[in-house]
Amino acid sequence: MADPKERFETIVQKLRDHGHKITPQRLAIVGILAKSHGHPSAEDIYDLIKGDFPTMSLATVYRNILLIKSFGEVLELGFPDGSNRYDGNKPHPHPHVICIRCKKIVDPDLDSMDIMKKEVAEETHFKILSHRLDFFGICSDCMASEKA
Repeated sequence: MADPKERFETIVQKLRDHGHKITPQRLAIVGILAKSHGHPSAEDIYDLIKGDFPTMSLATVYRNILLIKSFGEVLELGFPDGSNRYDGNKPHPHPHVICIRCKKIVDPDLDSMDIMKKEVAEETHFKILSHRLDFFGICSDCMASEKA
């Protein structure tokens, strides 16, 4: 996991570099994305900050996420049910392990990803530009609650 403070500063600087205002609402959104605990959805982010910004809309959260994504500073994880989640802490492609019950998302550190990417490129003769690798299962918390 990257240092959330450094990620926060990087994202804020990108906003400044592109001429965007640094509003308190935007800073709150960036703060949550920079930490990315649990890969929050736009709704999660909205729920976390609506108490401090009661006039802010969910649409504002979505617009800010899309803006930050356009700078390459947030990774969007799209799912078939439309429940997109976001990672502003590690905005580059990396593997995820997703619990099918509670929807927890974990980022494993796999040294073999670079080897796999190279192997796929060699076998297919593709220039790999990006990738997405997700593993689905049941997390230890959900398994423990089954046994209780």
